Amino acid sequence: MSTQPGLKRGLNARHIRFIALGSAIGTGLFYGSASAIQKAGPSVLLAYLIAGAAVYMVMRALGEMALRRAETGSFGDYATEAMGPFAGFSTGWTYAFEMVIVCLADVTAFGIYMGFWFPEVPQWIWVLSVICLIGALNLCTVKVFGELEFWLSIVKVGAIVAMILGGLWIMAFGLGQAQAGTGVANLWENGGFFANGASGLIASLAVVVFAFGGIEIIGVTASEAKDPERTLPRAINAVPLRILLFYVLTLLVLMAIFPWPQIGSQGSPFVLIFDKLGVTYAAAILNVVVITAALSAINSDVFGAGRMLYSLAVKGHAPRAFAQVSRNGVPWLTVLVMAVALAVGVVLNYLIPKNAFELIAALATFATVWVWLMILLSQFILRRRMGAQEAASLKFAVPLWPLAPALAIAFMLFIFGVLGYFEESRPALVAGVVWMYLLGIAWYKWVKPRQAEIGRP
Repeated sequence: MSTQPGLKRGLNARHIRFIALGSAIGTGLFYGSASAIQKAGPSVLLAYLIAGAAVYMVMRALGEMALRRAETGSFGDYATEAMGPFAGFSTGWTYAFEMVIVCLADVTAFGIYMGFWFPEVPQWIWVLSVICLIGALNLCTVKVFGELEFWLSIVKVGAIVAMILGGLWIMAFGLGQAQAGTGVANLWENGGFFANGASGLIASLAVVVFAFGGIEIIGVTASEAKDPERTLPRAINAVPLRILLFYVLTLLVLMAIFPWPQIGSQGSPFVLIFDKLGVTYAAAILNVVVITAALSAINSDVFGAGRMLYSLAVKGHAPRAFAQVSRNGVPWLTVLVMAVALAVGVVLNYLIPKNAFELIAALATFATVWVWLMILLSQFILRRRMGAQEAASLKFAVPLWPLAPALAIAFMLFIFGVLGYFEESRPALVAGVVWMYLLGIAWYKWVKPRQAEIGRP
């Protein structure tokens, strides 16, 4: 398969698999899950299953297109092919925006985690430190990035499995303050499974979608994968198992060993639950894990945004300087731009350390859903253009066509409605509409005229 000039294929199968894990299992699970639990109660498990099914369809749609033509920023290219150059331009820039916003949430969560041990140190200091560290690491070769992501993901995946087993042990034998009142009965004894009604379940969907944000990075890695035809399908097909194990089963165990109304949003619920249960040693270990998870997610976010900005620059949709690569094949300027953009996180954590995460997460949800919607629409349109023979020859076709993709598209539109309906998330929808308006101005005033001058669509 072709690749754009300058980038090097240095990612193997295990790198791709764990890069996807790094994006899907991070701050949204370890920290944001507390907010989702408070909104929906135990029915949040159903929210994760519903959103997980939609995300799986997004990934299968991306996989179908990626195996036809693997390029950096592939879903931006597919949007261009399906709906025109502005669709590709807006999708690419919104994905980069998504990565910046999600990364802001991750660096904010990192500052909160460090407060578990160093409450006297201002949160913004930790945020600034992690930005400098990850920025420096991403200037190395892509293989260094892949290895770092592999080992960071190994730590958090192992810890999640250990946490599930430990939680089951507590449920069976009791431990610390969990001698009584622990078990699956906690899922319906505190107001019922739908404790906050259907509205609570719906309200939690925005937070749940945020948790899955960034998983589409699998498509961005295609041009730097050594064998994308083998590695991409394997990574994508593993999504349902990850969702069931790392989200649904994990939160089920958490809410079983500790009544869900008492799970606050001050720090990671994983750490706080074990701390309140009296297992202080486990709480300290878990804090190391959630810090590792945050580092992993930040690492993936910086990589994804940098590669997308590089792709946009190659097509003339971003400043040409973004297409410059180092001798190691790394688009170094995009990494530096990401680090500067993340400085906003330092400012937010200095001005509003208590509310920074919720504001950032809502903005990230809009960008995430927009990118997913564009992926689904691109696949739907391109598939309808195919003849029967071409469709039959697809190596990784979307299942249950066309019903399943249509339902996933409807779900994404529904999430936009959720953002607009609830007062706390409405500003994020407004900001998203303003973002799209600004992209439209940029396209028609600067980018489109320049494309016409150089003879590009």
